[in-house]
Amino acid sequence: MPAITGNPIRVSGSHRPQAALAHHDAYAACFIRERRIVLESALFRNPPLLSLILTHEIFHFVWPRLGNPRRDEYAALIEAEMRKKVSGELGESAEIRKGRLAPPQQGRAWRDYLCESFCDTAAWLFSGVRHNEAFTLAKPWSDRRRSWFETLAQPFRC
Repeated sequence: MPAITGNPIRVSGSHRPQAALAHHDAYAACFIRERRIVLESALFRNPPLLSLILTHEIFHFVWPRLGNPRRDEYAALIEAEMRKKVSGELGESAEIRKGRLAPPQQGRAWRDYLCESFCDTAAWLFSGVRHNEAFTLAKPWSDRRRSWFETLAQPFRC
């Protein structure tokens, strides 16, 4: 995990974090304004999945702090993938949202997908998990995302 700065984020376990988000298949709920993450308690028995999910959730706090210019750069990177009709993703949450997109790439669904893609990419890069069935993006495209992340100032602010 890279260095991250910012006010503390509280993390707790729950048997039903999805109830907080109205999702039936969520492993976690993230509350940005409250600086709080709620994780499915079962994750604590699966360290690799816990690492992926927790890293993903932490990067939900980083995304708004990137600022519009950096988020626009990331959007351009993803738009290039879309123009080339690249399939695959670096996590399940982005894959699901990507499958729901309809052209043109704009609006709430597009912004939600960009955020999930960013967080899944961060989890792929920084969680320490090297192999997962949800890592389906082809290497040339995942390498492009890695290169973009390397341009970001660190430590990350959240």
